[in-house]
Amino acid sequence: MGEEDRRVSVLMFPFLAHGHIIPYLGLAKNLSDRGFLIHLCSTPIILVSVKKMIPEKYLDSIRLVELHLPELPGLPPSCHTTNGLPRDLQPTLFKALKMSKPNFAKIMETLTPDLLVFDFLQVWAEGVARALNIPAVSFYNVSAATSSYIRFAIRNPGSEYPFQPLRLKGYSEAIFRAAFSHLKFGERDSMPNPHMVLVRSSMEMEPKYIEFYSQFIGCKVVPIGLLAQDLEEQMEKPHHDKMELLEWLWKKEEGSVVYISFGSEYFLSREDIVEIAHGLELVGSNVSFIWVLRFPHGEQVSAEDSLPKGFLKRIGESGRIVEGWAPQVEILNHPSVGGFLTHCGWNSIMETLNFAVPIIAMPMHSDQSVNAKLLVEMGLAVEITRDDDTHRLCREVIARTVKEAIGGKSGEGLKTRVKDMSKRLKMKQKEEMDAAAMELRKLCVTPHG
Repeated sequence: MGEEDRRVSVLMFPFLAHGHIIPYLGLAKNLSDRGFLIHLCSTPIILVSVKKMIPEKYLDSIRLVELHLPELPGLPPSCHTTNGLPRDLQPTLFKALKMSKPNFAKIMETLTPDLLVFDFLQVWAEGVARALNIPAVSFYNVSAATSSYIRFAIRNPGSEYPFQPLRLKGYSEAIFRAAFSHLKFGERDSMPNPHMVLVRSSMEMEPKYIEFYSQFIGCKVVPIGLLAQDLEEQMEKPHHDKMELLEWLWKKEEGSVVYISFGSEYFLSREDIVEIAHGLELVGSNVSFIWVLRFPHGEQVSAEDSLPKGFLKRIGESGRIVEGWAPQVEILNHPSVGGFLTHCGWNSIMETLNFAVPIIAMPMHSDQSVNAKLLVEMGLAVEITRDDDTHRLCREVIARTVKEAIGGKSGEGLKTRVKDMSKRLKMKQKEEMDAAAMELRKLCVTPHG
């Protein structure tokens, strides 16, 4: 067996959030299909759910490695995940993760992988790899545009990002700054300096941003495509509420339903819920909707308590409110769905493009505003903007934007562009993943001093 054909051992180290675990697992499956041996490292509480997501055919090639974090006040092992973690405990989780460096170093020394793939929020893991002369590759589940925007803002505070369509202001800038306030703006050592960067994107989608990002950080930026999984693999198990929801969908006209969801770890304020509800009423009965509403663990609150009085009665059969869980894959794949009103988390965007559903962007926190602006620039989304001064949503703007996406001439153009991009991304998927696998193999056989 030639050096380039041998089984490469990779240690993957995603951040402790469901939205980070999913793309890492998708990458693990794709590399496993190409002969790589994967060790996925995370906390025991996270690995319990990961274990259920690994199909039997990958049990030998994707192995789970437990990382034990120190127990800090208010943060027992059951809380070593962002899922359901109160916001005030998130800094404690960051601290515990950083304090686990000695345990992580022991794992690296024991496994001696050929390669480390680490997340954006674990810069210190790269240092562990370098000390062991193991190449380190960064994989942060965002586009090249968003990743380069973050790096540029941190390295050059006060300077304007070179590409005008992505520049943030008002609410967008405020939530971006708040999300990355823990990083030291102006200091290069607060950011990773990897041998290579993987982006869940494509040259079909953002060639100029991939090229800029590579030049800016001085290393290869390699797109790995949609990371789309087989539809059957993503399908949730039969569930009474799911079947009822899908039956309701079949009664609707093709492309007439808006799916509304803001991810598993973001919770709308009461004010936002009320404004979105009024906006949906203003849209009118020609557009139906499925709205997934989630509330923080432990809070005794329901959708009925949070929505405007009489809303559920007024919408009747034109809408469905789903609390907590919804079969997102089946919904997005349904012919009745004509738009996805989303917070623009990158997992949701990639899933939406995989199913060729037009995007209605309503960014809520972190880097989602950059994602939204990128999609608008590409003609794949329309954005519901907030008031720059009050940062509030406006029901009239919500209604107007939803109508624009679902009907009329502009809606048809949006639909056409999304279908075209979806087709191009799928055609490029295998080629880009094959190329990425080859680059990773080359990195493993190159001497690193």
